[in-house]
Amino acid sequence: MRLAKCKGCGAIIFWIGKMPCDTEQIRYRAAPGARDRLITPEGKAISVTLAAGADKADGIGYRPHWATCPAADRFRKKGCRE
Repeated sequence: MRLAKCKGCGAIIFWIGKMPCDTEQIRYRAAPGARDRLITPEGKAISVTLAAGADKADGIGYRPHWATCPAADRFRKKGCRE
C-alpha cells in the first residue's frame, strides 16, 4: 500500500493502480447499475450498495478519493465535469 497525502485537502490516501482512494475499508454488495462506486483491492471499479453488516457483504472496497475530497474540482481535466 503506497500512502500519500492529498495535495488538495491534506487527507491521507493510498493508491490502487492509478486511482487515489480513501483508506477506510467499506463493505459492499455488488449491484450493477447502482449509483455508489467503489474500487476493489484488485483495482476494479464496481457499482455497489453499501452493506449493513459483514454477513450481507460481498466484499470490501475503497471509495475513490475524488468522491470525498473538498478540493476535487482543482484536479479535474477541463470538459470532465459532471
